[in-house]
Order: sequence, then C-alpha cells, then structure tokens
Amino acid sequence: MTWHRPHGTLSTDSDVIALTPEDAGWAYTGLRVLRIEAGGSRTVETGEFEAFVLPLAGSLSVEVGDSRFELQGRDSVFTRVTDFAYVPRDETVRLVSVEGCEVALPTARCEKKLAPKYGPADGVPVEVRGSGNATRQVTNFGVPGVWDHADKLNACELITPDGNWSSYPPHKHDESEPCEVNNEEIYYFRIADRDGVTPSRTGFGFHRTYTDDGTVDEDVTVRDGDVFLIPRGYHGPCVAAPGYPMYYLNILAGPGSERSMAFCDDPAHTWIRDSWATQELDPRCPVTTAEGRVK
Repeated sequence: MTWHRPHGTLSTDSDVIALTPEDAGWAYTGLRVLRIEAGGSRTVETGEFEAFVLPLAGSLSVEVGDSRFELQGRDSVFTRVTDFAYVPRDETVRLVSVEGCEVALPTARCEKKLAPKYGPADGVPVEVRGSGNATRQVTNFGVPGVWDHADKLNACELITPDGNWSSYPPHKHDESEPCEVNNEEIYYFRIADRDGVTPSRTGFGFHRTYTDDGTVDEDVTVRDGDVFLIPRGYHGPCVAAPGYPMYYLNILAGPGSERSMAFCDDPAHTWIRDSWATQELDPRCPVTTAEGRVK
C-alpha cells in the first residue's frame, strides 16, 4: 500500500483536497484545500473537527459565530508568512474572498470546543533549523508553546531552499520504542517553479518514509499539490531538487491528552545533528517573514 496521494487523487467537485481521517485509515488528522473565486464564499461545517484557516494564496475573511477575522494572505506560500485563524468544532464557518483565494484547512477530530481565535502573521515565529545543505525554514504558527489554543491540532509550515534537505535526520512521532507520543501526520507539498515563487507541477522533490520492520518503505517523487500520509515510522528526508524550492504543510494530531510534536530520530542517523555545529547556515534562510520575502 502506498501512502502517497498524488495531486488530483483527493479532489472532489468542490474541493482541491478533501481528506478525512477515514480516507486516510486513521482516527484524527485531516485536510481540506478550497478555492474561492473573486467575490465568492464557501460555508464549512466543522462537525467534530477543529481547524486552522490558512491562506495559501490570496486573502479572505472568516466569519464564525459572532466573530469575524480579516486574514491578510500572500501571493504564494513562498512569498510571506500569513495571518491565520482557529475555528472550533460544531460551528458553521463562512469564508469570503474579495479577490479570490486558495485556503488550507488542516483539521483534527477533537473533544473540547474552544472559542474562535485570530492569529496575526507578525506573531508567528520563524525558525531556521539545521545547517549546511540541511538548512530550512520552519514557520511555527500552530505548534505547542507558540499556539496553545487547540485541543488536538498541531501544524507548521516548512520551506526548503532548492537543493537542500529537510525532515532530516529521519524521525518518527509514533508510540513504538523509544517514543512517547503517537501522532498521525500529513505532509502537503507545494513546489515552486524556476522563479522560486510560483507553485508549478514542473518542479519536483523526493520524500522517504520507512519502518524498522520494513512494512513501510517508500521513496517517492513529489510534485506540487501532492500529499503524503505518515501513520507510523521514520520519515525524512524531504529533498528539494536543484532549481525548485519545496514547501510543505505539516499537520499532526493523535490521542494524547496533551498536544505534542515530540519525535525520535532514527538512531542510525541522529549523529548528523552534531555535524551541523561545524557547518554554516544556508544564507537563503529564512526565506519569508510577515513582511515578505527576505532575499
């Protein structure tokens, strides 16, 4: 069984991506990606799921209950850190865009109903992780310790400059030894074209996921709009082909009583972290901030 879902395989008549936990074969984590035409709107019933509303391209307003949030978006995921919103379970959410937009809704099945909340771009920490050709940007908009207003849902964005490796060394988030956390994880990829900004199916990257017992062992080519599901096992690296920067949205959720993004490295490769101390950071990172592209 492959956990790779190429572009178009999760599309419906109304959604670019419609992935429920049942579609994935697990219990908690999901993803929707919607396009809203200029002057248009979409209504979403959250049901038993909490969600982030994350603009991928364009801006929109979010109406939920008595709350209304104006989200200043971006031209593409490679141009700016964006505003976002949290919306709770058991709500009707109206999304409205004046100029049109594409928006991701990472979701998690949850128990608690919290209040809607706005997340401004200028409050989102941007981390430069790794070193050398493993330097990458991590945009920590929805992770524990930064955003604690969620029951089960965790999410962050990564940008990997072309030619670099991320999600490295390989690591896992499942409860098999020696890990203490159990999360289902989704990777949603966007790949920039030669301009480094515009998502395109021309470029590509690579992704690896595997388990010690060999029951999962996948090395796949990923292109713009692809999804990879990670129910268990080590994942990494994600490699951006030279000339084509890579973005991915990470979504994690699981049964734990406390949200966590804890992980365990593959012991065979964890030594790589020590090697970074003698390497220089790639000056192309960070790629973006709330003010726009850095370079």
